[in-house]
Amino acid sequence: MRRRGVVTVLLYGQSVTTFFLVRHGQSEWNAERRWQGQANPPLSRLGRDQAFEASRSLGTVDIVVASPQLRAMETALILSNGIGVGPVYAVEDLRERSAGSWSGLTVDDIEEQYPGWLEAGRRPDDFEKSEPLEKRVLGALHELANEYPTATILAVCHGGVIKSVEATFGHDDGRCPNLGGRVVHAEATSWSLGDRILLIDEPTGGASGSSGDTGAANADRV
Repeated sequence: MRRRGVVTVLLYGQSVTTFFLVRHGQSEWNAERRWQGQANPPLSRLGRDQAFEASRSLGTVDIVVASPQLRAMETALILSNGIGVGPVYAVEDLRERSAGSWSGLTVDDIEEQYPGWLEAGRRPDDFEKSEPLEKRVLGALHELANEYPTATILAVCHGGVIKSVEATFGHDDGRCPNLGGRVVHAEATSWSLGDRILLIDEPTGGASGSSGDTGAANADRV
């Protein structure tokens, strides 16, 4: 689904902060199908092209924030420049879930070293658990909503971050592709989940690595 812009809305007479949570463009490790977590690979050339394309579909926002990780910050800077809204503010707690000892490994590496774990949904002990991930991500969004109670905020982050927000609403909509994301509306007393969005035409056939982190179920979390 493609949405041409995100606007601040009023629900039940209250002002609403609208978050536009967007996953970064393809990174170099996405292209190699390596699990990233909190490692810091840059965007690939395709990832930069994706961000430039997405800037033409984004529409109007008031504020741009991003995870401090390079792939997210590079994407945010390209989007910010394209729509003429800046600067980009780094938000530490929007960083990706830590992949622990799996960071830098390919799916084949994981299968070799941890046979059957991916299929069974198992993770190493140093892999960041869902509860602390959701707590820090939602905490960051609440702080932004309190500071900017009527703004439309573009938050460039990660697949695992977006899926953690969706999980708090009981949603599991599968992988979040590069330059895809989710709209979230934040009122003073309640929050609601908006549409899944996609700012670029997702390639077919998997040659581009647009989903990047995938290759196994839920691998796009990191």
